[in-house]
Amino acid sequence: MSFEIINGDITKMSVDAIVNAANTQLLAGGGVCGAIFRVAGVKELQAACNKLAPIKTGEAVATPAFNLNAKIIIHTPGPVWQGGDQNEFELLKNCYTNSLKIAVENDCKSIAFPLISSGIYGVPRKIALDAAKNAIENFLKTSNLSVYLVLLS
Repeated sequence: MSFEIINGDITKMSVDAIVNAANTQLLAGGGVCGAIFRVAGVKELQAACNKLAPIKTGEAVATPAFNLNAKIIIHTPGPVWQGGDQNEFELLKNCYTNSLKIAVENDCKSIAFPLISSGIYGVPRKIALDAAKNAIENFLKTSNLSVYLVLLS
């Protein structure tokens, strides 16, 4: 059971599961999502995602990792920031918790997350970080995963 916050490129992580900060339609996007699609293989990953879409904010689903150095990609759409009074914090925590559950269900020992919703979805970085730490630390009380929160410098 470990939790580490690191600076780096999530697509270069060697872990069992890489988490994609997805959109609800599971379409290739920009930012971290776009980078994950490019490295994994856009055509193959999009075809796998099309079979699972759409999903709701806070939910999570898994696809093969294709060309990434991982077993699976876990896709979870975070909330768009609307000022903080639209349940954004809880929805964001759900992204982490549901992703961690899928990792355990898939016998993963390690998982790497981006800071979900802190880019174009506009969640303030401190709030996004608090939600991530809260959800991950709570989950690790009963699970033995190595968890990395990978921040872009």
